[in-house]
Amino acid sequence: MQDGELHWRETYYVFFPSNRRPKSKAMREALKQLSNRFVLQNLEEDGEGGFESILIEAPDDHAALEISYEAGESVIEQSVQLAKQLQSDLDGEQLAELIRADARLDIMHFEHVREEDDFGDEEEEILDPGCLLLVVAALADLTEGLPIDPASGAVVL
Repeated sequence: MQDGELHWRETYYVFFPSNRRPKSKAMREALKQLSNRFVLQNLEEDGEGGFESILIEAPDDHAALEISYEAGESVIEQSVQLAKQLQSDLDGEQLAELIRADARLDIMHFEHVREEDDFGDEEEEILDPGCLLLVVAALADLTEGLPIDPASGAVVL
């Protein structure tokens, strides 16, 4: 882990039906294939080998990603709400996928900030969002899910 603090920047979601919940082994393999620069830590799974959470350090990108699995009523409520909000922006297949979703992966993106980086004014941003987009795309493929940026309300393709 890099020295300094982690500052949360954004969270993306990948929605999918819970019967497509990835196994921890499949998650680890998919993430390892993305970049040899990623450091995978704290892989957690349930008693049946289902993915629960993982931390990815991306030192070259000055970033870290925390990914966790969520399922249940709150996910269903959120997916229905997003389906209503995005119905004019989604095609029929995407809308159906979102309505069927009762599970999601939360991908929280953090920036590593060192004390010497904080000059009290706006400095050139060194955070590279490439690792976030790469991971979101890989997880959408793995789960055959629908990746969404909730801040913009847009599907990430």
